[in-house]
Amino acid sequence: MANFGFRHLAVVAPYEEHWREAKSAVQAEDLLQNARRTQCLADAVADCTLVVGTGTLEYRKPEQTMISLPELTPIVGAEFARGGRMAMVFGPEKRGLTREDLALCHMLVEIPTDPRQPSMNLGQAVAVCLYELARASHPLASQTDAAASAPASSAVPSRARDLELLAGVIAETMQAANYSPVAMQKANDHDVRLLLRRVALTRPDARRILGLFRRVLWRLKR
Repeated sequence: MANFGFRHLAVVAPYEEHWREAKSAVQAEDLLQNARRTQCLADAVADCTLVVGTGTLEYRKPEQTMISLPELTPIVGAEFARGGRMAMVFGPEKRGLTREDLALCHMLVEIPTDPRQPSMNLGQAVAVCLYELARASHPLASQTDAAASAPASSAVPSRARDLELLAGVIAETMQAANYSPVAMQKANDHDVRLLLRRVALTRPDARRILGLFRRVLWRLKR
């Protein structure tokens, strides 16, 4: 991140011994010491309007849009242009992102590699991805601050926190309506998360739908 000019790091439930050791990185001490720590991925990406997961298709079938890394830069540029904020998510080196992690992502990005060796270690994957973003004609790394202060408008996309709140109320409504057996609840929650990211709601739309489901839930409980 320091090599390519990116400064906003969030670390989810880090393994304490490795995290303390990482903080000694040469000329990146400030970046690591100022990193935001959270206990879950949902909290780490709560303020983001575009969440991009990373990984390989070797062991799983994608449940959302999958793009190649060179396709990412114009998508990120367009997101910043409409006042959004983007996060790129990397999983642990041994197992990558879980299915639950990926359900919080709008899309997945894959680094084109030789099919004989599709897997990269975490440090290499981060470096390649950030290099691709940094070499864009406009400095994406510095635009995150400008995007955070962009004026609100009807076209501003929903933040991850808005979608998680809406997903929770939809799940509660489904339960109150006896939509499906209890055993299906986890699968339903997963599918709703994916759906909300696929339809690309604006922030006003998300608030309107949230109000609708809250009203339906209130009526069901009465």
